[in-house]
Amino acid sequence: MSEPVEGEEFFADDAQARAIYRALARPFVGLEGVEVRVSKSQVALRARRGFAYCWAPSRYISSDVPVVVSIALPERLESERFKEIAHPANSTWMHHVELRQVDDVDAELVGWVRLAWENAR
Repeated sequence: MSEPVEGEEFFADDAQARAIYRALARPFVGLEGVEVRVSKSQVALRARRGFAYCWAPSRYISSDVPVVVSIALPERLESERFKEIAHPANSTWMHHVELRQVDDVDAELVGWVRLAWENAR
């Protein structure tokens, strides 16, 4: 079992969700300027502003998806992996990705989150 990562207590009731979050957050937690904020609805990874938001859809709707990560980017990216893309502000595109297993946290996904982190610094 991997060492705990800050924020994983949000997923305490679901071992699969906790493992997925740990795999996603581990490359970013501890980087200079990165802050983890846990609220009732999500875990936010922040630099100067938020860049990735992890949440459990089953808390709100009937869903078998353990974790959704919402990635804040300054431009719209295209990929079939995005469940939804929203444009909540002129400078922000939110890219929502469903994560069903730890293997979904691959180099492509980490690259998108890294791009979001770089833009949030």
